[in-house]
Amino acid sequence: MELDERKMTILQAVVRNYLETGEPVGSRTISKYTDLNLSSATIRNEMADLEEMGYIVQPHTSAGRVPTDKGYRLYVNCMLSEKEKEVDEIKDVLLKKEEKLDDLLKQAAKVLAVNTNYATMISSPRYRENKLKFIQLSRVSDSQLLAVIVTEGNVIKNHLIETEDALDDETLLKLNLLMNTNLTGLSVEEINLPMVAVLKKQAGVHSDIVGNVLDAVCEAIHSDEDLEIYTSGTNNILKYPELADRERAGELIHAFEEKEPLTELALGSLASQSTGIQVYIGDEAPIESLKDCSIVTATYELEDGIKGTIGIVGPKRMDYDKVVGTLKQIKNQLDDLYKKG
Repeated sequence: MELDERKMTILQAVVRNYLETGEPVGSRTISKYTDLNLSSATIRNEMADLEEMGYIVQPHTSAGRVPTDKGYRLYVNCMLSEKEKEVDEIKDVLLKKEEKLDDLLKQAAKVLAVNTNYATMISSPRYRENKLKFIQLSRVSDSQLLAVIVTEGNVIKNHLIETEDALDDETLLKLNLLMNTNLTGLSVEEINLPMVAVLKKQAGVHSDIVGNVLDAVCEAIHSDEDLEIYTSGTNNILKYPELADRERAGELIHAFEEKEPLTELALGSLASQSTGIQVYIGDEAPIESLKDCSIVTATYELEDGIKGTIGIVGPKRMDYDKVVGTLKQIKNQLDDLYKKG
């Protein structure tokens, strides 16, 4: 007997509904759950065929159906295949978009430096309010698993997990179902300790793997390792006598070359959740090495929740009117250019 598209849709509906409710699934539920526009009688016939093929089973005569291990296996294989395709498509789109965005941000930093005659920085965008889209756990070797974690904004993180023993297909199936059913759509804040305890208990002897995956999820959502800082006009600092002595100039140039202080500045600006212009004068500067300067920052937003920081660093006697005006202009241009691209 052939498992056609209609039977596959019904099987997927049975599995998903059973995962949500834990109750046997009847034909009337499936008729409401799918867009097949089939009668309950037709769905019952298809479910009878699925039962004959070994994908679902009826616990007792008056009950609906529940998935068998064979049904779970087909569901997960199809799910993982779809997710792998989605991951590949996302990677292709992101690669093209990131290459274009990198060039755009580098050019914007140069334009700012030329127009203001100060040192400038722009951070790559970060995703706020990030949530988990899905997890794909697969075997790399007898002692290693690969967790592919995809978060909102289609940020993809790969994480290798060491295991003491090789995991069979059935165990991987159950772990994938356990984590995706319970974690998809949640933020880090929503993954609380009681939930972690329940998941580890359900994972049994493989609780350490669940713990490692949860650590990887938190790291993927909160990771700052991909925050790029684009700078320009560092030598402009040397044009101002009050910043040009060896010690001060050395600290400023080091901050722009190493970029760690600028990363801290960008993250602090994003954490403030302000989308307006912020001005730091002298000791107000959040970075020690920049306390002889004035810093003007702004947050740009490409799409909902996707934000980055623009900053201009110069002497305390900087032309604030010009700097603020230029920042506002570059914010608007960056937004417009990106959306057109």
